[in-house]
Amino acid sequence: MNLGNSLFHARKKSGLSQEEVAEKLGVSRQTISKWELNETLPDICQSKRLSNLYHLTLDELIDFDMDVKELEQIIENTSDKTAQKIDWTSVWGEKIPCINHLSGKSSS
Repeated sequence: MNLGNSLFHARKKSGLSQEEVAEKLGVSRQTISKWELNETLPDICQSKRLSNLYHLTLDELIDFDMDVKELEQIIENTSDKTAQKIDWTSVWGEKIPCINHLSGKSSS
């Protein structure tokens, strides 16, 4: 994933419009659009402000993957009692089939 897509998905996940982000950063909506379309890049200071706004580290913002973030949140919000009942190898095997092959399980 590229930085523009990461910025777009992080903004959407935060429930903010381009206008709202632009206002909070003191830039134009067109600037936010250009960043999300990879026409231009935010400078390091603006990138840090974006990461704070989206509640992500700078590294997470650069490599933002919606699926991984959602899975992490689901796992964090799963109670210990429920987590003990989950076959995590199978769950991850659905996402990454080679895990099932390595564990000797066949994917369905």
